[in-house]
Amino acid sequence: MCGFTGFLSSSIQNNAVELLQRMGATIAHRGPDDSGIWHDNAAGIALVHRRLSIVDLSPAGHQPMFSGSARYVIAFNGEIYNHLTLRTELKNSGNAPVWRGHSDTETLLAGFDAWGIADTVKKSIGMFAFAVWDKQTRQLTLGRDRVGEKPLYYGWQGQGEQAVFLFGSELKALRTHPAFENSINRGALSLQLRHNYIPAPYSIYNGIAKLRQGCLLTVSLQQREVKESVYWSALQVAESGVAHPFVGSAEQAVDNLESLLKSAVQQQMMADVPLGAFLSGGVDSSLIVALMQVQSTQPVKTFTIGFHEQGYNEAVHAKAVAQHLGTEHTELYVTAEQAMAVIPRLPTLYDEPFSDSSQIPTFLVSQLAKQHVTVSLSGDAGDELFCGYNRYVMTANLWHKIALLPLPLRRFLAKNITSVSPYGWNRLMRFIPLYNSTRPVNIGDKLHKGAGVLTSNAINELYAHFITHWVDSTSVVIGGLSLPTLVSELPVLKGLNDVQRMMALDSMTYLPDDILTKVDRAAMGVSLETRVPFLDHRVVEFAWQLPQALKLRDGQSKWALRQVLYRHVPKALIERPKMGFGVPIGDWLRHDLRDWAEALLDETRLRNEGFFHPAPIRQKWQEHLSGQRNWQYHLWDVLMFQLWLEEQ
Repeated sequence: MCGFTGFLSSSIQNNAVELLQRMGATIAHRGPDDSGIWHDNAAGIALVHRRLSIVDLSPAGHQPMFSGSARYVIAFNGEIYNHLTLRTELKNSGNAPVWRGHSDTETLLAGFDAWGIADTVKKSIGMFAFAVWDKQTRQLTLGRDRVGEKPLYYGWQGQGEQAVFLFGSELKALRTHPAFENSINRGALSLQLRHNYIPAPYSIYNGIAKLRQGCLLTVSLQQREVKESVYWSALQVAESGVAHPFVGSAEQAVDNLESLLKSAVQQQMMADVPLGAFLSGGVDSSLIVALMQVQSTQPVKTFTIGFHEQGYNEAVHAKAVAQHLGTEHTELYVTAEQAMAVIPRLPTLYDEPFSDSSQIPTFLVSQLAKQHVTVSLSGDAGDELFCGYNRYVMTANLWHKIALLPLPLRRFLAKNITSVSPYGWNRLMRFIPLYNSTRPVNIGDKLHKGAGVLTSNAINELYAHFITHWVDSTSVVIGGLSLPTLVSELPVLKGLNDVQRMMALDSMTYLPDDILTKVDRAAMGVSLETRVPFLDHRVVEFAWQLPQALKLRDGQSKWALRQVLYRHVPKALIERPKMGFGVPIGDWLRHDLRDWAEALLDETRLRNEGFFHPAPIRQKWQEHLSGQRNWQYHLWDVLMFQLWLEEQ
């Protein structure tokens, strides 16, 4: 795992080395073990690399690295898990060079020499982002892994022939270049308020984009218009899997799934440094750890954090799973003060406004793991691939029944529900015996969210309701724009049912732009490499071939995954309501964080900064403080932009 940056310019100044050193220093956390610079002034290309040594710790893994033919120069971030298999294929075809070391970067370059860039990437199993310069064609190629585990930003800055093409793993490296224009994209800000992240291809800056998952991009000084090509499409994989489903028995499907996951986990345990795993005690992380432990001769190192606040602590469940599997388990109970101390670091960690509040515990568990290991596996993506989110279950079980009611009647019911504030509903339900016996949390907010479901006219509206915070975000942002996204444009998804459409869209948007972004920045902020076995593309493709009935069965989500897990962990240790991975942001904003938030949401400040209309924000802030509504997510969206802006 590493980081890189660089630029393409018709005029590289004599101080290029000094500039590259400064750009590289901004991402030193991604690669604290080594650094390298290469530039060709005549060609107009400059690369800098920061290395976190994982495989081949020797100088033979130093980057930027040349291919055996010296045609290609690469700066690479990530891991190619099947690179030894690729070396065997190169040898058998007579294309293997004289190897200098055993790094996967060298393997990748040998593939470029033998098969070309696109064909080599298609053969590779891994997570990666790279910049490779072709000295023969004087063309730069950027590439990103299939699902979007590793980040890559790019864009032209400046005008005419003097414009500079900047690229890198994090925005802070691009900002260091004197050509960077620092112009905020108000359409992207509108999207951040809507979704709590900025979806690809946008970034918070005008002219700077994120390379989409599964894509290659080429650009040169002669051909300045970037050309993007797709080498792997999550949409096509979903459509193909549904059109050509697995036809064996349920037991055979579970056998095949276990075999694929064991292979993915085994490959991702490849490392020349200490390795471990995050363990929450839920289905996904427990399964990854179980498959690690069954293939390890030593106890696997596992990590979890706990909270003293009721409703947010999974540590007790993780400990029980760890004891059963016999892992070397480390847990840390975090106080509210320790968690809130992370908040000032968030703008630097994420580089652009990002407001998934689980960023806080993700950083804390990464920080804990880094004290013991350099690589940690995680159970991310199990929900998107195997139907784990509550919205999938709700849609499958209830939507078609709700849709049978006439829309005017549903709107009437919704109007009556929302005529009473959530605070009022909470007070009213205290007098109902069922409420007092089951104690559902914040029933008023749940009823108001349910009202939104009632008023949905179609499944697309329902999905938008589930994934939206500020519905009217463009009216909150001064000069806000409605930029097109996969969610707003809704691509045709042939043959997929309602739930499958949600899963596919989440896999192309929420997964790479929220979940994977959150984990990458939090972990790399402490120089920890994370790996996600569920995102081995062979697992992804098989998951889409599994019939829906093997994912959601008898009202139970992730059925096939659970069957694999129950072969290693007793069912009693796993079966409990889904909790999620979060912190009590709503309560903190009313108490410990109140003064901090008030300063950032001050009406005069908002007006003077010129990005938000203060009125709707102040209204939600007052309603939240009074307890009338829980606007924690909406307010956190604004606060994360405000905190980020303050750091600029």
